[in-house]
Amino acid sequence: MLKGFALTCVRATGRRAAVRRAVAVRCYGQGSGQGPNEGHDVSTSLPAHARVVICGGGIVGTSVAYHLAKLGWKDVLLLEQGRLHGGTTLLCAGIVTRARHIPILSQMADYSCKLYSNLQKETGVETGFHQTGSLSLAQSEDRLLSLKWIASHLQVNDIPCSILSSAQVVELHPWVETADLHGALYVPVDGVVSPVDVCRAFAHAAIANGVRMYDRTAVSHVIVEKGMVTAVETDRGEITCEYFVNCAGQWAYELGQSCDEPVSIPLHPCEHFYLISHPAELPLASDLPVVLDPDGRIYVRPWKGGILSGGFEKNPKPICTEGKNQVEFQNLQHDWDHYGPLLQSLLERMPVLSDVQIRRLVNCPESFSPDMRCILGESPSVQNYFVLAGMNSSGSSLAGGAGRLLAEWIAFGSTSVDVWPLDIRRFSALQGSRTFLRHRVMEVVPLLYERLYHGVEFQTGRRLRTSPLYDRLDSQGARWTEKHAFERPKYFVTEGQSDGEQNVTFFKPCWFDIVRDEVLACKEAVCAIDMSSFTKFELRSTGRQALDMLQWLCCDDMDVPTGTVVHTGMLNANGAYENDCSIARLSKGNFFIVSSTDQHIRGWAWLSRHLPADGSVQLEDVTWKYTALNVIGPLAVSVLSDLSYIPISQNQFRYMVCKEMSMGYANGIRVISMTHTGEPGFVLYIPIEYALYIYNEMMGVGKKHGIKDAGYFALRSLRIERFFPFWGQDLNSCTTPLECGRENRVKFNEVSHCTMTYRLTSTKIQKLIIAALLSDAHAI
Repeated sequence: MLKGFALTCVRATGRRAAVRRAVAVRCYGQGSGQGPNEGHDVSTSLPAHARVVICGGGIVGTSVAYHLAKLGWKDVLLLEQGRLHGGTTLLCAGIVTRARHIPILSQMADYSCKLYSNLQKETGVETGFHQTGSLSLAQSEDRLLSLKWIASHLQVNDIPCSILSSAQVVELHPWVETADLHGALYVPVDGVVSPVDVCRAFAHAAIANGVRMYDRTAVSHVIVEKGMVTAVETDRGEITCEYFVNCAGQWAYELGQSCDEPVSIPLHPCEHFYLISHPAELPLASDLPVVLDPDGRIYVRPWKGGILSGGFEKNPKPICTEGKNQVEFQNLQHDWDHYGPLLQSLLERMPVLSDVQIRRLVNCPESFSPDMRCILGESPSVQNYFVLAGMNSSGSSLAGGAGRLLAEWIAFGSTSVDVWPLDIRRFSALQGSRTFLRHRVMEVVPLLYERLYHGVEFQTGRRLRTSPLYDRLDSQGARWTEKHAFERPKYFVTEGQSDGEQNVTFFKPCWFDIVRDEVLACKEAVCAIDMSSFTKFELRSTGRQALDMLQWLCCDDMDVPTGTVVHTGMLNANGAYENDCSIARLSKGNFFIVSSTDQHIRGWAWLSRHLPADGSVQLEDVTWKYTALNVIGPLAVSVLSDLSYIPISQNQFRYMVCKEMSMGYANGIRVISMTHTGEPGFVLYIPIEYALYIYNEMMGVGKKHGIKDAGYFALRSLRIERFFPFWGQDLNSCTTPLECGRENRVKFNEVSHCTMTYRLTSTKIQKLIIAALLSDAHAI
């Protein structure tokens, strides 16, 4: 028990000191016999121009350079402030696993694993890849259900996997204690790599294909003109460029802020701990599976006859990085007391380790995003400024796939698969606050292994964006969810009801009956839903310029009479949805555009980049000017009549019409006869100063009609029942109108609306080109 792994050993001060003195000095990943700069371009002078400048020489940055080179982009320059692979890559644990809750991440890890297995043949550089397989353990039935869900989407993507019993786990890994297990997910094609060697292999292949790399060169500033990247400033001079790629890891946030037009990159680093053991008396075979024990918060991989084991503790330690004071990573201060709970879990899972000596405890920084997904894509505020960062301790697994997707985006203007779950445009500027990020990262790190249910709400950074009705709805039993930092009601718990909100489950939720009653009220009477979070823009021009712009962007005909609402899609070059929106023509040159909450940043960026250069069209974000109340149900027309003191019928107020009305003492209220659900009703866009007044009046006059509050869960149920698809959930940047039953909203007789007609062929051609250029890699 005194040899290393016993919990009593790390708690005893004297023994802890003895362990620290025994820790090896050299860093994990070094000692291969090759100098860190061997084979790299370290010329004294920098080129004056490059088509693409990449900042960051870790496994992520070199992957982007490698894939750009494979796509034929030779004029690429990679800059690293320290040494290549001197950042997080240097101390990365090197586990490559496909067992992930989000399918796109599993696909990226699958591509990475296949790429690493072939990279040595291509480059002649050893990558340390070993196909060991992985075991994800389940200590509860709910965890096993979660693993079965992961297995289902792995199998859809042709990734071999199986659910094992406890007895089968022991057959694969004899060191694992299985008495408390309900089963496990086995992925035989997972493995481990040496991230430093993979980084070297990427760099070697990229340089062989024309990429130039310079270490000891720090990027200090990105120069922007007319909203587009034009140059970067370094400590060795200025370099003009067309594209800039921020792969700066934990420094990506500060580098984004140093741009002429700051780019928000919401990530924050935390300390991450793992230990390395000496070989066991009977050395652990190098081909034994990696063990992932999310309920125990630990991972274990074979390491030179012993093990490497780390985890994600309940009380993570954020690192403050302002000032970029650390050019290269060193092993941070040891904290055995902090690591103690993870060590206890390790000993319980593998009791045989109590007789194995510790070689060292590693404490290294890892960067985490606010939602546990990496940050990828083009900045919405600066054109040709690309980002790949915030890998959430999964850099080894995702670097290959993420590097390929970003290279596709740069080269082709889009990716071969939908990457919205990772898109940088999913965040608002409000989520870039340092205080928010520091608090959120303390919640995110434990959830990496702890979270297994869908719909679990983050608790940090809440009540940041609220409707004027928030306090009133909260007092009436609203239960809240957050979207794009905006608080939205899920459902309402009235007196005498109980939702057991904390009792999350894979089975029938406690709120099911509550939401059922709200849905029935929407179908049989009338309900009001606060939809203020929906994105709202106004597009204006003095002539027909705004109309011409929308005619070019939208697949439906926008030249409609004033007061008409058109539900349409804005399509990209592949004819797929870039934005799904409802557009009301308020006057000859004035349009009111409404889209989902998720589309706020993405929609603004898309419209802004298509504004005429002569300034003849103005775009304004009016989301905060209007509170939106969705009045749904067959009795909605009666409520509206009572509220406006004007008799209204369905014939007088036809479907998809917009009218400006007065209600009570308030005027200037835009009323649109659609509900985003397919049910009858209206959405009231109320000037924000009148919101509480109108709500109170509406609930008063609606009492005799049985009006009640409802939330987004009811809205979701209603729109799914009527097949009313939403962007980001049912539609994405790879979905065309023809593929989702919306061909009736496409005007094929207009040339400007026909981009989608060649989508199927153009996408197939793009994939064939990519496959040919990356002939030695595997398609995602």
